[in-house]
Amino acid sequence: MGRLIHFEIHVSNMERAKTFYGEVFGWSFQDWSDYAGMPYFGAVTGSEDEPGINGALVQRQGAEPEANQPVNGYMSTMGVVDYDATEAKILAHGGKVAMAKYALPGMAWQGYYTDTEGNVFGIHQPDETAK
Repeated sequence: MGRLIHFEIHVSNMERAKTFYGEVFGWSFQDWSDYAGMPYFGAVTGSEDEPGINGALVQRQGAEPEANQPVNGYMSTMGVVDYDATEAKILAHGGKVAMAKYALPGMAWQGYYTDTEGNVFGIHQPDETAK
């Protein structure tokens, strides 16, 4: 055992983060704050018949990450169908480019972004013609 089954994204502004992830990736949220004893929203990231896991947005308990600091936690990458359309949504909803789109030759398009809370995440579009 040891398979990843849940993730948490630490956020400073819960409503802003819910809007960002809901609008960009279509996630829905369930309020689990009573169970957690703090603002904590379960994130449903897709249907149960699709690969992937669900997670949560949790109220940040410390300082936000500083711009351009190295990643000091896990990096999450979301699979997408249309890289360019997803990037446009990210930017339109307050995200920023952390590492521009690049090819994983013969496999996919990959890139990294900063969300509205200062967290870095990736997007990945499979494409055997990427070069």
